[in-house]
This record gives sequence, C-alpha cells and structure tokens, in this order.
Amino acid sequence: MLAEKLRKIYKNSGTDALFIECDFIRRYLTGFYSTDGYVILDESGCKFVADPRYFEAAEKQLRGTAVEVIEGSYALALELLQGKKTVGVPYPFTDVASYERLGKDFELVDCMPVLREAMIYKSEEELSLIQRACDIAEDGFLELLPALKEGMTESEAAALLEYNMRRHGASGTSFETICAFGPHGSVPHYETGNAKLKFGDAVLIDFGCKVEGYCSDITRTFLFGDDGKHGEFKEAYEAVLAAHDLVRETLVAGMTGREGDAIARDHLKKFGLEKYFTHSLGHGIGLQIHEYPNLSPRSEQKIENGMVFSDEPGVYIAGVLGIRIEDSMYMKGGRTHSFMKKTEKKLLVL
Repeated sequence: MLAEKLRKIYKNSGTDALFIECDFIRRYLTGFYSTDGYVILDESGCKFVADPRYFEAAEKQLRGTAVEVIEGSYALALELLQGKKTVGVPYPFTDVASYERLGKDFELVDCMPVLREAMIYKSEEELSLIQRACDIAEDGFLELLPALKEGMTESEAAALLEYNMRRHGASGTSFETICAFGPHGSVPHYETGNAKLKFGDAVLIDFGCKVEGYCSDITRTFLFGDDGKHGEFKEAYEAVLAAHDLVRETLVAGMTGREGDAIARDHLKKFGLEKYFTHSLGHGIGLQIHEYPNLSPRSEQKIENGMVFSDEPGVYIAGVLGIRIEDSMYMKGGRTHSFMKKTEKKLLVL
C-alpha cells in the first residue's frame, strides 16, 4: 500500500522529484516521525535521509518497506537530486530561506496540491489510528469528571486531562487544551488560565490527543452544579446540540462544506442564535489538527467518503456564556459517522 501511494503521488506531481523537509509530510510519506530529515521521492522510489540522531530508529522501523533509509545530511540529500530539473516542494510549508537555497539549482514546483489530494482521503489504517486517538480522548475526559473539585483552576483541570490521555497511550496533545470556566467559554479559542471552578459554573473543554501522529478533536460543555441561573444557557445548549446532531444525520457524501455549515447555521437561525455562531462548522483532521476539507460558509469542497472532519457548532455571547459541542467525524458509505461513542452529549450536570 505504501509503495502504491508513493508512486501515485510522484506520478501526479509532474516533477522529476519531490523534496520534503516538513515533519508531518515526512511522516505521511514514510511512516516515521522525526524533527529533522529529508525525503526524496522520484522515479526510483522513496529515500529518507536521516542524521545520526534518527538513523538507527528509522532504519529499524522502515526496514523492508518501500522507503530506503540513508544516513546523511542536507548535502547528501542535495546530491540525490543531482540531474533533476523540476523539484516539487510544499509551498505552504517551505520557508523563504529553503526556497531560495533550492531555487538556485532547480526549478521549483508546488507539490502541496498533490499531497493534499492524497492526504484528504484517509486509509483504513489512518481511520483506525484516529479512532484510537478519539477513544483515548474520551477515556481521559471520563476520568477527569469525577476529579473536578470546586477551587480547581482551569490549568489544573487541563493538566489532569492531558495526564489521563497520556496514561491511556496518547503520544501528546493535538493542540493546547482549552479549559474555560464560567463566562470565559464565550471566547471560542480561550487561553486556559488560573480561574477557579465555582459551583454553578458552565465548563467548556476543547481537547484532543495524538496516536502515531494522528489527531482527535472533541469539545464538551457541561455544568458544574446547577444554581438555577442557567435558563438561557440550557435553551441555547439544546439548540446547539440539535444543530450538531442534524449535521451527523443529514450531511451526506457529495454535499459541499458550505452546505454542511448551513445545516447547523440555519438551525441556529430558528432560535435567533446564528449571529453568535462565530466560526465555521468544521475542519479536516489527520496528521494536522486543521486540514482539508473545510466546512465553512464559503467552502465549495465536496465532502466525500474517506474524509475526516469536525462537527462543532457553537454559540458565544460575550461575557455571558459559551457553548460548543464537537465530535471528530468521518464519511463512509455516503453517510456521516462519529468517532466519539463513549461520552454523553446531552447536557451533563455534575
């Protein structure tokens, strides 16, 4: 499968060779993670040039695969490009210095469109890794809930959740965990701080973890006790949950990201809440936490089988409340399915 994938990417690039320095693309092409190294993909196959820090591990892991591991440096990687005229590099992930350095000797072509087209469709192995990352995230969250105590800070809760996910086998977090108590949830990308948990607080936690580089993404919003002052919150929560569920039930293969976004946005409009839905419905998920496809008001990208994306409608009233309900989803058999199977989405009151 790896050899076939590599051959297809090379053929579709229309270049003499691809030259990859970006870490997550190296991992996609080789299956090996490193913070440094070079991948050369040409008509002869795929070569991974690794320095002594990674050579032993890479050679062991990739032995017998379609990837040849060579110990060396940037100079050796350039030697492997000698005789090539056109070289593909991923423009969005290539800095100016690297571009100018390579551009002295080769005609550079943006190979990111070809890579993106390959990466947007997840294999069964990739789906399995994302499922594991989602399972671990949910397990970590379920263990966090009984540990939440009045007086605990947002940072303490986030750290405990991250520890739980690590303990269950995650290699790291997908992004910096967002943990917002009370009105702080009204900031969609709130920076977790030292606010202390109080009885009656709404709690919004946006989190995820990685398994072999593949990400999960999930948001849950709940109440830490009910002080009887959450009438508006509860009504908005029901509207957001219904919007989330409608996407899963009615988004089918062939619809565009714009149409998917409209499912949730149009439902919230019935309650006068659409103006408080201040971000897009979703984004692709894979080796990066934000990939293609986009599910946004302007996206004409078709959602097709094999794609993975988030479903995360939200309502944010500044200084008052914030609600987001998010699952990592995938398209299979023409229908939308959730990776999340363990955590409740009906309003939870601890």
